[in-house]
Amino acid sequence: MNYRKLLFSPLAIILVVLLSGCEPNLVVFQPQGPVARSIMELINWSLIWMLLVVVVVFGLFGYIVWKYRERPENKDYEPPEEHGSTLLEVIWTAIPILIVVALTIPTVTTLYDLEEVPKGYEEKKPITIHVTSADWKWIFSYPEQGIETVNYVNIPEDTPILFKLTSASTMQSFWVPALGGQKYTMGKMQTQLYLVADHPGSYLGRNTNFNGRGYADMEFEVLAQTQEDFDQWVKDVANTAPKLTEEKYEELLRPTHLGRLTFSNTHLEWVNHAEPDSLTYTHPELYRYHGYQGKVFEEEDNYQNKGKGNAGNIDNTGNKGNPGNKETSPVEQKEQSNTDGGGHHGH
Repeated sequence: MNYRKLLFSPLAIILVVLLSGCEPNLVVFQPQGPVARSIMELINWSLIWMLLVVVVVFGLFGYIVWKYRERPENKDYEPPEEHGSTLLEVIWTAIPILIVVALTIPTVTTLYDLEEVPKGYEEKKPITIHVTSADWKWIFSYPEQGIETVNYVNIPEDTPILFKLTSASTMQSFWVPALGGQKYTMGKMQTQLYLVADHPGSYLGRNTNFNGRGYADMEFEVLAQTQEDFDQWVKDVANTAPKLTEEKYEELLRPTHLGRLTFSNTHLEWVNHAEPDSLTYTHPELYRYHGYQGKVFEEEDNYQNKGKGNAGNIDNTGNKGNPGNKETSPVEQKEQSNTDGGGHHGH
């Protein structure tokens, strides 16, 4: 056999190119917590059934192609007309139904189980962390500890964590592959996700939902620590981290990438984006390169355009119309409302 010819065959080259993109370690198959293990077991169960279907279908396909191939002795063969087989039709209808049932039952039960504290941790009090996604950063608020971090979150090992998810902008996806599945973050509403880390370690989290040009780098670190290290970190932050102001928070929400930030209070003191009537922070420059501003910049309760028509819109070249008009931020709007003795806040 000419091995050199085989080595440089088109098929071999294609396989080398395709396999070069495979990661040596698939994180979802290396779970570091009970939630991730439940998901891995569900994936394995699905893979078993998919493999079974592939083997049977392609096995029958190969057998039929070989058995009924054209040969000299049957070159002029014409098969008789048949009206089908009731038995075969029942079989190939019942088998897919059984496969769907076999996949659906464990999937549904697992998904419902994941909405509760993982089994074995019912007696432990969960730590609640509010997660707010923005373009393109992650904001973590610890209401009980009075801490807020950006693009990283510290948690104690072997302790259930209740992540309450929402968004300050577009819909995004919160995913820590080593610890569990993904869940969407959406403005004006809240979803929740329980995660547990078995051991201390660093785990990568990311946004897996396309929401603009910066989404691919929207990553964060989950650092699981011993309980002693976590308690010490909380004390250090309380003693050394600066306070977060509403003006600083509005600046954080602009569509940019940031490094890690730490504060000794949370934005939940003045706004919770999960509430239906919470204040909306919008930044039209996010859509400057999308070709149009979108309906969101024409709504009357939008602070960017309220009371000035289209004066604050930004065209495709990045130029503002009627630059003499000054935009009013949510902070300024709130201050004006307090000065006037009340008024309507943008939602």
